[in-house]
Amino acid sequence: MIGTMIGNVLVIISVFTYKPLRNVQNIFLVSLAGADIAVSVCVMPFNVAYSIMGKWIFGLHMCKFWLTCDVLCCTASILNLCAIALDRYWAIHDPINYAQKRTLNRVLCMIFSVWVISTLISVPPLIGWNDWPEVFTSDTPCKLTEERGYVIYSASGSFFIPLVIMTVVYIKIFQTARNRIIRSYMEQKERICLQKERRAAQVLGIVMGVFVLCWLPFFMMYVILPFCENCYISDDMINFITWLGYMNSALNPVIYTVFNTDFRKSFQRLLCGRRRC
Repeated sequence: MIGTMIGNVLVIISVFTYKPLRNVQNIFLVSLAGADIAVSVCVMPFNVAYSIMGKWIFGLHMCKFWLTCDVLCCTASILNLCAIALDRYWAIHDPINYAQKRTLNRVLCMIFSVWVISTLISVPPLIGWNDWPEVFTSDTPCKLTEERGYVIYSASGSFFIPLVIMTVVYIKIFQTARNRIIRSYMEQKERICLQKERRAAQVLGIVMGVFVLCWLPFFMMYVILPFCENCYISDDMINFITWLGYMNSALNPVIYTVFNTDFRKSFQRLLCGRRRC
């Protein structure tokens, strides 16, 4: 939890304080880091307490708050990645013209849309689309609703539809980048912009791949269990699969540090000052 918080706070500070990272498109990374910080603050601690004590002692209202934050933050993470993928595609498809269209207002509108959609996906259980018990005691489990209609709705909006969109977009990104680097008469300025966007797309492609590896087991379990009455997964396995998903929030800053030179330099400056780490 601490590592997730520190890593993503460093991402946010880096974007706002380190000049090479202080650009409009990196506001998407701020939004993504914000979602990951929310996971470490609002979701992980309750899961740890729940796992250690073996029962939910925080009451019905906190249970609803915890589950809603869980769905909200997870959905916001992948939809931010979806928005980043679209942004990278437009930047590589038409690097010179899109650089003028990529304004702060445009990026903020996209980020606002991400959080609105995430809210629309996470809120329905609070207004009745759930199978939660009417009477809630300390022995009542606090878990995501298994109402089949909502499971399909939330899993599709939170993971499977964005996954399809991102997969198609990233295939187009690398096809476009490869083809444009091969039209040898490209102007030098356009070539520099394209190569920079291609490197950024590669890093975000790695981020997306790690996200899929972390969250795919959870969403497969989430979708299958309500429709398979004879299926059984132990509590330990459920916790492992859930925490595998949470680990994604801690891995994004590591990926930036390893694969992005500017983030690596910024992290070194923040953690070590002028001294070499």
